[in-house]
Amino acid sequence: MIQTDIIIIGAGPCGLFAVFEAGLLKMRCHLIDYLPIPGGQCSEIYPKKPIYDIPGFPEILAGELVDNLMKQIKPFKPGFTLGERVESIQKHNNGFTVTTNLGTKHTAKVVVIAAGLGCFEPRKPVLPSLSLFENKGVDYIIRDPNQFKDKKVVISGGGDSALDWSIHLADICSELTLVHRRDSFRGHVDSIEQVNKLALSGKINLYTNSEICDLVGNNKLESVVIKHEEQQIKKEVDFWVPLFGLSPKLGPIAEWGLNLDKNAIKVNPEDYSTNIPGIYAIGDINTYPGKLKLILSGFHEAALMSHSAFKFVFPEGKKSFKYTTVLGGVHGF
Repeated sequence: MIQTDIIIIGAGPCGLFAVFEAGLLKMRCHLIDYLPIPGGQCSEIYPKKPIYDIPGFPEILAGELVDNLMKQIKPFKPGFTLGERVESIQKHNNGFTVTTNLGTKHTAKVVVIAAGLGCFEPRKPVLPSLSLFENKGVDYIIRDPNQFKDKKVVISGGGDSALDWSIHLADICSELTLVHRRDSFRGHVDSIEQVNKLALSGKINLYTNSEICDLVGNNKLESVVIKHEEQQIKKEVDFWVPLFGLSPKLGPIAEWGLNLDKNAIKVNPEDYSTNIPGIYAIGDINTYPGKLKLILSGFHEAALMSHSAFKFVFPEGKKSFKYTTVLGGVHGF
């Protein structure tokens, strides 16, 4: 059981900045995210995308923004549960218990939903036997590269994620195969060049104009069948990792008893509280009159939310908030 003051569902930019604002008020945070790394879409989907509306930065790459936010919150020592999706929230006298799809339980006085556009779920290939091998050789997210050490691995996909992981795992796996249904990739030029070099040197088996058409195994994945042009190739594997991107879905959030407007959570714009006392929603997941879906707006929402959440974490306490310029930074907290 993980205990903290505030549970933040979603480790994107708004969730990360909420750690900083809560930390200034001496509140501890623990973040939960289905993605394997902090940063949300900024890390997983477009880390090289330039952002132009962050104050003080005429231009900053999405990945750099996440790196800076991680440095900013480091003094407050937040906890992370990554690669797990929140399934349920239960209210009790002392706050809330939040449980993930893997059964990890967290308790806190306050829950903050900073889930962006919702829960990002992997786009799954259409194969009749797919569900039989999920978590038994078929993985959609790479959480720990070391699990593939000295294993036979097939990666499917043609974007940056498939390319980057193929490059990273080439020296870890005993055999690595990259399968892409087209003859050209959608990733960065330098990544494509590296993959082609690794294929020429024999470090990667590269199949283009190809796709996985069948899975074979008994209780666990044992081999995949690759449809390559007019032939089918059966290849022994330990893991198959289809990396076809992520799609946002409201997911279990729809079942938590919150007031919803389509795929967004209605909040009070005074403090971004929901209809359930002690639960807040910030960032793109919320809606209110005049809502702007900007990272800048989410940062503002995180600040006001933190001051409102204080009364739940410290019901007898008295806030003593000072500007960080007066405090001389936060490293002495």
